[in-house]
Amino acid sequence: MKVDGGIGSDLNKVPAQAKALEAAGMSGIMTAETAHDPFFPLLVAAQNTGRVELMTSIAVAFARTPMVLANVGHDLNQYSRGRFVLGLGSQIKPHITKRFSMPWSSPAARMREFILALRAIWATWHDKEPLAFTGKFYTHTLMTPFFTPTDNEYGAPKVFLAAVGPKMTEVAGEVADGIIVHAFTTERYLRETTLPALERGWAKAGRKREDFEIMYPGFVVTGPTEEAMAQAATATRRQIAFYGSTPAYKPVLDSVGAGDLQDELNKMSKQGRWEEMGTLITDDILRAFAVVAEPDALADGILSRYGDIVDRTSAAYGGIPAEQQASIIEKLTAKN
Repeated sequence: MKVDGGIGSDLNKVPAQAKALEAAGMSGIMTAETAHDPFFPLLVAAQNTGRVELMTSIAVAFARTPMVLANVGHDLNQYSRGRFVLGLGSQIKPHITKRFSMPWSSPAARMREFILALRAIWATWHDKEPLAFTGKFYTHTLMTPFFTPTDNEYGAPKVFLAAVGPKMTEVAGEVADGIIVHAFTTERYLRETTLPALERGWAKAGRKREDFEIMYPGFVVTGPTEEAMAQAATATRRQIAFYGSTPAYKPVLDSVGAGDLQDELNKMSKQGRWEEMGTLITDDILRAFAVVAEPDALADGILSRYGDIVDRTSAAYGGIPAEQQASIIEKLTAKN
């Protein structure tokens, strides 16, 4: 199992962070698109590392066009010598229409076409294919030599797609190189909803499981002391409650018999009762979403639950001494 670590958005701190993650044995370095651009830190990380993969987890696809991301993906992959992974996500309608002022419709179908458009553009640049992509949502039919990259030694980057619902998950299986499973996922949902949807996507494209990566940055509750464990549990309950307040994620709560909780969480979120929401997450719900274990047992807990499904995970083991973190990463990466 590959283990990835995250870096922040402070470009002055990224060199040290990236070097430390690579030295710790991480397989990949991730950024997220929140208050800052997700690509700039990876450019700096590329300058300061030589082995780890560099991944957006995630960049908002629908805030941009396929051509824009084709350029960014190409440039980062060339500069990093083939180490870039373009992790995409759809976000939700209010953010796309009200924050980014971009169109929203049929997100799964639009995302499928978005990634196919990326592939078509890269095929033009790297394989000299004519650019003749005409779809329902995107059209790309013009590419002249002046706008065609010539530094093609490392080809196109991999594309991973974040997904929760079965439709978007099926799209990931069909057209992406990997899936970024949302942390707000239970083992039951992963096995009974996510995997079957991926299999349908693989079947559509005539693909094999071994050609695809399943990434699951799951919740963990751990810590060097009982107090630290309790603090981690409180923080994780709040995260679960936050995601559980989203109506589209109700089926995940349904997977552990907690679907009725969604309406109450949604109401509380609209009232700004964020901390109080976490108190509704019971111990059983917490353990359904998170691996809860002391540091020495954490790797075994992750592997016993997900080792037969997940190809890569992320390390979020704050507060654990460095030697224990190294031991966890070593145990997880030995499962390859």
